[in-house]
Amino acid sequence: MTRILVLVENLSVPFDRRVWQESRALTEAGYEVVVICPMGSARDTEPDVVLDGVRILRYPLRAATGGPLGYVHEYGVALWHTARLALRVRREGPVDVVQACNPPDLLFLAVLPLLVRGSRFVFDHHDLVPELFLSRFGEGKRWLHTVARVLERITFRLASGVISTNESYRQVAIHRGRKRPDDVQVVRSAPDLTRFVRREPDPALRRGRRRLAAYVGVMGPQDGVDYALRALAHLHHELGRNDLHTIFMGTGDARPDMERLAHELGLDDVVEFPGRVSDDFLQTCLSTADVCLSPDPKNPLNDVSTMNKVVEYMAMGRPIVSFDLVEARVSAGAAAVYAPANDVEAFAKELDTLLDDEEEQRRMGEVGRARVSAELSWETSRRNLLAFYDRLTAASARR
Repeated sequence: MTRILVLVENLSVPFDRRVWQESRALTEAGYEVVVICPMGSARDTEPDVVLDGVRILRYPLRAATGGPLGYVHEYGVALWHTARLALRVRREGPVDVVQACNPPDLLFLAVLPLLVRGSRFVFDHHDLVPELFLSRFGEGKRWLHTVARVLERITFRLASGVISTNESYRQVAIHRGRKRPDDVQVVRSAPDLTRFVRREPDPALRRGRRRLAAYVGVMGPQDGVDYALRALAHLHHELGRNDLHTIFMGTGDARPDMERLAHELGLDDVVEFPGRVSDDFLQTCLSTADVCLSPDPKNPLNDVSTMNKVVEYMAMGRPIVSFDLVEARVSAGAAAVYAPANDVEAFAKELDTLLDDEEEQRRMGEVGRARVSAELSWETSRRNLLAFYDRLTAASARR
């Protein structure tokens, strides 16, 4: 049986839905899968557990604070624990494939002893880390971008194959990473439509107002929650809209700042931040929402990244307000309306118009749901993932 070791640093598993779906799909296809990842805070806390046939080894990790030095500490601790657990897995038996899910593009360092012993290396390319650092720290930390490009180049060079989240990332792997096109497979992050389903709406989530908007996702400096809050402030205070409540689901290192900003903008009565929520709450909230928000600003990272939330909104049949980004249009198409990039007032006006047009909300929701069912569901991604591993293991056998 082919044994696969999956490395994750930035989220716990199974909270990381993409990694969890990949791991389960591989296990169901007959592979033996072991995941190494951080512990969660309120969930995913067992250090060694088997779920749905997937073994998960977790280590304690505190998220970075305080800028670049915080990341040096976080990544150093993560690499030490990952290396320690990877050697433990190797002592229990051979590891045929190591799949490293970035960020960071450092995980190869933790498994060099395994690669030297013949394990094949797969790069599951979740984020463009050089662009991520630019979006978080700006031009003032240009040296970080340079270091990130070097590490990305090494990661691509070591990889026998690359799993890309969209076609834009695939082109990065081919051109910047110099990988052969046949070695790069698009496996989109996508909802499992057998599990991610519409639920009975809960009018109580509207908090006494007629309309509900929803956001779900990470809250980092690059994720645009501040843009959404400023758009809502314009909507409520300048456009005079007082019938809308908005729920921001998720967390991240920018969440405390976003809660303070909401207070400063006078939005305390019309927004809430429940933090990480259960799948039940998420699906009920999205089923209740009239409109969903994708406020990621245009920058070198966001413009070519597929946002998980966009496809999840579409799976639930919800219309979307987004800034005009390349991959946002590729994913959502006619299921979204697009404000000019980073224009807060235009975003507010698009939201205002859509909230008043229930027929357009219905039409956009149907378009989105149909597109996910036909092209963007996890079933399509699952087939692509297994085809990639079939090729990889066949090539390994020939070697």
